[in-house]
Amino acid sequence: MDYDKKKIEQMRIGGKIASQILKKVMDEVKPGITTEELDNFAEYLCDKNNVVPAFKGYDGFPNVLCVGPNDTVVHGIPDDRKLKEGDIVSIDFGIKYKDVILDMARTVGVGKISKDSQKFLNIVNESLQNAINQAKPGNTVGDIGFAIQSTVEKYGYSVVREMVGHGVGYKLHEEPMIPGYGLKGEGDVLSEGQTIAIESIINMGRPEISFSKIDGWTTKTKDGKLSALFENTIAVFEKPEVITAL
Repeated sequence: MDYDKKKIEQMRIGGKIASQILKKVMDEVKPGITTEELDNFAEYLCDKNNVVPAFKGYDGFPNVLCVGPNDTVVHGIPDDRKLKEGDIVSIDFGIKYKDVILDMARTVGVGKISKDSQKFLNIVNESLQNAINQAKPGNTVGDIGFAIQSTVEKYGYSVVREMVGHGVGYKLHEEPMIPGYGLKGEGDVLSEGQTIAIESIINMGRPEISFSKIDGWTTKTKDGKLSALFENTIAVFEKPEVITAL
């Protein structure tokens, strides 16, 4: 099947810009900084690179970054709360470059973090890498979900069910939906040159989350334990291509 080569070329350039911006934002994560300051810095870097933040204004979302300290799962809104030594914080970021969208996320420690927290981040990151390895033509969405789920559950961690990965390209959210759980061989079949955002959204404890009644966006773990998010935009090839590699 022929795929959209122009789209992928644009996404490769946009992916380099997005990952450079996120890397600079991650480098600013230290005790005492606020998530609002990180958000302002990300917006400044978008302006400087002549790209449009993909999240700001999307369905009314007010900011450039979704930030999730500790038990915040996804879609946390930046505010004036200062990050503390030992916290972890997820940073979800997207841009529009020319006609295309890039979407990526990382979770980082604030200062020195506990061994348990570091192990958790390492395993969630590993689950994303294992999922990316499944993003080949002829494989299925279920193969990706199974890779994430089977990696994290053996450590007692759990996959968040309400939030999923997705197709990405000319829009932020395209078909197919790509859960972080599933069965091998089930679900939509992947095709060469397809572009997708694989998200590993994992709780250290139970999978249940609660939605904020105050801002309508922020989700938190119900048991108060940590949550982490790692995400990359991928092009589906026999050797899967990470478009938002750091």
